Amino acid sequence: IDQNVTIHRTFGLVFYSCVFIIGVIVNMTALWVFALTTKRRSSVTIYMINVALVDLTFILMLPFRMVYLQRDFWPFGDLLCRVSATLNVFYPCIALWLFGLISADRYLAIVQPKQSKELRNVPKTVVACLGAWLMTLAATASLLFSADDPDGVANFTTCLKTVDFIYLRHNGPVNFTWIAFFFLLPICIMIGCYVVIVDNLIRGRASKLKPKVKQKSIRIIITLIVQVLVCFVPFHVCLLLHLLGLDKNEAFRKWAVFSTFLMNLSNVLDIILYYSVSKEFQERVFSVILYRNYQRSVRRKSRHTSSMRSISNVTSGMI
Repeated sequence: IDQNVTIHRTFGLVFYSCVFIIGVIVNMTALWVFALTTKRRSSVTIYMINVALVDLTFILMLPFRMVYLQRDFWPFGDLLCRVSATLNVFYPCIALWLFGLISADRYLAIVQPKQSKELRNVPKTVVACLGAWLMTLAATASLLFSADDPDGVANFTTCLKTVDFIYLRHNGPVNFTWIAFFFLLPICIMIGCYVVIVDNLIRGRASKLKPKVKQKSIRIIITLIVQVLVCFVPFHVCLLLHLLGLDKNEAFRKWAVFSTFLMNLSNVLDIILYYSVSKEFQERVFSVILYRNYQRSVRRKSRHTSSMRSISNVTSGMI
């Protein structure tokens, strides 16, 4: 058991470190591109800004979890533990609703292009995103004041709430409502939108659209489907089984831990979404990569030049 705990702790620290570093770079770059450098705002850029903000909100709590994982002791107090635990539930809820809104946006762009100009304008998109934030905050804020606290026994030197949802089971009807409203409903919206979009593309009803719009929509759809299936479906299945009390064996616990890792991976996979949406994001990423390669080549040349000079100096000294 001790060996399994050590492996889990080591893997968790390495994994969360990678997610934190890559996630901060990717999402800060996305905010810079979509919020500051994009001249012409659209519904898609507003959604991307909100996805980046949600990711950063969740990512910035990872260092606290890494300290707890490394020390097996929570030194940050009960309030920060409750905030961290609440974000564990808040993040997938709002992420799935944003994905659902993005799917509806693609539906309007392809299936209802005439009405899309009126419905997909920036002010209405901002209102939709604000509604998703307020709705999710209202639904998850009660976790901050939950009376069933597994960390009270240890005088809040632990933060089991970040790794175990046992305290949620006491409020079963509310939790099943969460799963229905914040998981099943947005996924149903996504599936419905994608079925109609694919049907229109196959039957040629979207032939009047520009090829770039079609390709962009297809890339976004594929990215969202993969991300939901990989990152969010396993997590919610585990949560549902946990609420039903079907989590007694060790195999389930391992799978639950793995599903949490997969959910965290979504912060990194959003780079594919940003890359699919914006040429400017692609250009920024390429410019950073090219600039780093340029710096490396300059360093190599400078080292090579300095070594050649030292060799020539030694040679001239010998002569």
